[in-house]
Amino acid sequence: METYPDYAFFGTLLVVGTILGIAPVVAPLFLAPRSRGRKTLDTYECGVDTEGSAWMRFDISYYLFALIFVVFEVDVLYILPVALVFDTSAYVWRDLVELTLFIGILFLAVIYAWKQGVLNWRS
Repeated sequence: METYPDYAFFGTLLVVGTILGIAPVVAPLFLAPRSRGRKTLDTYECGVDTEGSAWMRFDISYYLFALIFVVFEVDVLYILPVALVFDTSAYVWRDLVELTLFIGILFLAVIYAWKQGVLNWRS
């Protein structure tokens, strides 16, 4: 019956994890200021007051540009680990071909977006 210390350690981690997960949600209830003035409900961007209405429509190209950015940021998460283990792998040529195909497909996506006019910034 030597398993009790393992359960105690697991229980301690579970309690500490629960406390650390709930604390950021509960702490603002006690620490946040309670006053709500007229300025509290105003829309602002980076601490600067807005000029005109904050409710305006954006062109779809902003969203498409943002999606392309997110796609390439996620792809970097794939390329970096492959590049780190590239020299240590036994299948260097296979890895090089896979990485080249992956980057080639990404390049085709950029060409497609360019042809569709997503990268042309309109004023």
